[in-house]
Amino acid sequence: MSTSVIAPSAKIGSSTTVGEFCYFGENVTIGSGCQIGHRVVIHDDSIIGNNVRIDDGTVVGKLPMKAANSATTRDQELPAAKIAENCIIGTNVVVYRGADIGNKVLIADQSTIRENVTVGEFTIVGRGVAIENFCKIGRYVKLETNVYITAYSDVADRVFVAPCVATSNDNYVGRTEERFKHFKGVIIEKGARIGVNATILPGKIVHEDALVAGGAVVTRDVPAKKIVARNPAKVFRDVPSEQLLENQGWKD
Repeated sequence: MSTSVIAPSAKIGSSTTVGEFCYFGENVTIGSGCQIGHRVVIHDDSIIGNNVRIDDGTVVGKLPMKAANSATTRDQELPAAKIAENCIIGTNVVVYRGADIGNKVLIADQSTIRENVTVGEFTIVGRGVAIENFCKIGRYVKLETNVYITAYSDVADRVFVAPCVATSNDNYVGRTEERFKHFKGVIIEKGARIGVNATILPGKIVHEDALVAGGAVVTRDVPAKKIVARNPAKVFRDVPSEQLLENQGWKD
């Protein structure tokens, strides 16, 4: 006798295995060759591609909660959560309805992917990462342990973000109605790298192939191919030629 609850309209592909005490809602689609762990919840309409591994306790398709004074969560109709083929989703991950995860993405344990977020193929989302709503994460990105990507941010392809990096979108730090007019996330352009424990303030741009040193506080835009360091971050020197993205031999 099955210990899982699977809605009659849910579709599960061939060779997919399902653990105990799972719940799959109405119109869920799960591809073939998937491995679904124990106590996994997949909410209505969610779409899971072929050969996806989802570990114990993960939730896919969760609806957002809206506080009375939330500045970023909207009342809206959200599309189904989508996880493309060959992804690995760790333990106790939460992927919200309206998130779209590309091929061969790894999302490590205890991470959260909010609504209106896209994650490009081959990206690694490390343990405990939080990606807030209305964010775009590119291809081949690495977000290391406990990175926080604030709402309305754009992270381009081949970006590396070291552990415990924090970003912000609110210059008013939660006070006065004026703040609602000026919310702006961060932009991290292609190939840029952010060192451990760095902080990027609202609306700042880290331009292509720039490097933000560990512990730096970015209070102004970072020029392309430059290293910035200290608090506030200032240009230190050029990124060495051998470290530039164009010299790595990658095809894309």
